Amino acid sequence: MSARPNAAATTTPSDDPACAAPLPVLGREVTVPLVTGGEVTYAALDYAASAPALQRVWDDVAAYAPYYGSVHRGAGYLSQLSTDLFENSRRTVAEFLGCRPGDQVVFTRSTTDSLNLLAAVVPAECEVFVFETEHHASLLPWRDARVTYLNAPRTPGEAVATLERALAGRGSEGPALVCVTGASNVTGELWPVRELAAAAHDGGARIVLDAAQLAPHHPVDIAELDVDWVAFSGHKLYAPFGSGVLAGRADWLQDAEPYLAGGGASRKVARRADGGVDVDWHTTAARHEAGSPNVIGVYAIASACKALTDAGFEALVAREQRLVARVREGLAGVPEVKVLSLFGEDAPRVGVLSFVVEGWNSSHFAAALSAEYGIGVRDGLFCAHPLVRTLLDSDPQEPGECGAPEAEPGERSLNAIRVSFGAGTPDEHVDRFVRAVRELVTDGARWNYRTEDGRCVPDRG
Repeated sequence: MSARPNAAATTTPSDDPACAAPLPVLGREVTVPLVTGGEVTYAALDYAASAPALQRVWDDVAAYAPYYGSVHRGAGYLSQLSTDLFENSRRTVAEFLGCRPGDQVVFTRSTTDSLNLLAAVVPAECEVFVFETEHHASLLPWRDARVTYLNAPRTPGEAVATLERALAGRGSEGPALVCVTGASNVTGELWPVRELAAAAHDGGARIVLDAAQLAPHHPVDIAELDVDWVAFSGHKLYAPFGSGVLAGRADWLQDAEPYLAGGGASRKVARRADGGVDVDWHTTAARHEAGSPNVIGVYAIASACKALTDAGFEALVAREQRLVARVREGLAGVPEVKVLSLFGEDAPRVGVLSFVVEGWNSSHFAAALSAEYGIGVRDGLFCAHPLVRTLLDSDPQEPGECGAPEAEPGERSLNAIRVSFGAGTPDEHVDRFVRAVRELVTDGARWNYRTEDGRCVPDRG
């Protein structure tokens, strides 16, 4: 999947989708104090961790809140209304993802929860193939399966070839599953999902797409990509309240024991003469949705899906690519900054970039961006330790004190800094970030910092 190009050069600025205004999000007018004095509007540039809620999502949830009631549990008006809202949200998500007839949409807590659910229902003796470049949510859930970790590819074509070789070398014709990200949470680079899906199916395997970083930035169509499942989180899709989605083929989900046993997952429970219990489990998505569901979180996801669809991904992608280009151009003008990449500098990516700064401790740099410029980014290994260490060519080590350089000039860095943005990011936030990077590298921090509970914080004496 490649990034869509901007509109043609002959269009006027008012017609150019890249010139569209950012979508309204909560927190866009929040101000934060600076250690150097005064306040500034907060620049939230950590979308890859959690994106701010869309104002439209918040308004929809606020309008529904007085009508909140139990789901699938009550005969009263509010319960019936909440049940309808919950199931309509399921249909909205199915449409957003281009689900096929027979696909199921299961609501979970997050991408991590979705992939752990899938790991719990894979058939016995299933072989799982995962690139070492995955987020831990994709890398770690497969403990009860036979897992093959694939080496980090350096081009999209190498990723496909690596998977083809691995599947060709399988020792059996039993079930197999490939897990792959759509867009890296470290580099933002787009992975060749459609080609990997074709390779998986040609090799007798199924494929699950971790769309946590892709769905907020690009359209995701299960049928078009020909993937078997898609997982994503609401909190990265501008929808708070702790909900996620696993959508796709129903057979493995229906054949397995419920992910959680309890009310809602069962159709009928009866005592046996011997004192035991017989259970007839649902065969619908409810089979894996035991307990009272997070109807507000689910409705928030559905609202976000509608908002992004109504805004139009063509305009969203075009505008985001303009911001990506500004960040890349700005960082390229600072020789001490190295942007991390797996597929090369020109690889298409979403609004996620990680970098290191020569001579700087990453935690120190991120703390200075926050304390002196009001910019929120992320530093560390981003729950993708093998990938970041591959990109940095470093071994696992404990971070040093934040006041001292993490690595001397010319030496390898141990951690990285990540800047990420999306549909709600104003141009000014990106421009402020680029200016701040340049000033910190050129002039240094204006404040002293110390390590507290493993984090670098301003030293307030």
